[in-house]
Amino acid sequence: MASVPLATIAVDAMGGDFAPGAVLEGVASALAADPSLRVLLVGGLEIVEAFATAHERCEAVATTQVIGMGEHSAAAVRGKPDSSIVVGCRLVKEGRADGFFSAGSTGAAMAAATLIIGRIKGVQRPAIATVLPTAGSPCVLVDSGANADCKPEHLAQFATMGAAYARTALGILEPRVGLLNIGEEPTKGSQLAQEAYLLLKAGSPGFVGNVEGRDIPAGTVDVVVTDGFTGNVMLKLMEGMSKHLLAEFKTALMSSPVNKVAAAILKPSLDALRDRLDPDSHGAAPLLGLNGLALIGHGSSGPRAIASALRVGAVAVRAGLVGSIAASLTPEDA
Repeated sequence: MASVPLATIAVDAMGGDFAPGAVLEGVASALAADPSLRVLLVGGLEIVEAFATAHERCEAVATTQVIGMGEHSAAAVRGKPDSSIVVGCRLVKEGRADGFFSAGSTGAAMAAATLIIGRIKGVQRPAIATVLPTAGSPCVLVDSGANADCKPEHLAQFATMGAAYARTALGILEPRVGLLNIGEEPTKGSQLAQEAYLLLKAGSPGFVGNVEGRDIPAGTVDVVVTDGFTGNVMLKLMEGMSKHLLAEFKTALMSSPVNKVAAAILKPSLDALRDRLDPDSHGAAPLLGLNGLALIGHGSSGPRAIASALRVGAVAVRAGLVGSIAASLTPEDA
């Protein structure tokens, strides 16, 4: 059996609502599940050294500063050079780590990754790619929050990078790309959407046209392209609606003795459905377009989400995601 390549991920031990406990528990699970995973644990000395001493394939990288959730992103990155987020990104820049993960301040993580790791030549705007469950294979939503204001050429590049991610990390050989809009016709939507449609039609392999919000859960396309404002609203709506429907379904199943018997019979199937819809199953979203891998996690990430994020990171490293994106850019981009 061929050996699995080693993947080294730097992890922000201080980031997230439940850090460091949830982060440490998630890292421990990830290390146990993947014998070819190595972690550089970045954070307070007492926290990271004690954990690294007790776990193989984990190295402590001590820092003295933490960027809080409420701090101004760019100012915090510049003003706290020894923070766990900044140091984690620096480990990628220096080649000591293949990727970096943080469930801390999203803005600070994006700012540090962009400033320190740097963009691939030709990339105008790095974008967050989030994997969404559908009736078929999962699809990639890009951008899901990095760029609230976009130009048509940004969306065209998001499509290229999102398709590269779908091919490399999800194994979709010929991704179908759709532009999120309020109608299928090319003339529908905002000026941004109409101009982006023309660019995608002219230069994006796999582009199938506009898609509406209702098309996404049906698995109509493999890559959904939109601006970060719209994408983030759509993402949060889907996550909230999934939780609401599952909670309502559980309430209905517990509403009578007969329904409780049915619930016991259906439990394995319901657990599988919950896991498929749970955003923690992917744990993190990569910031596409950088010269190294940077993964953004939910602030509310628990141990399962942390472990999933490291799994996603290891897959991306071993699949050569960064190189695949660089190769997918046209000569005009580069």
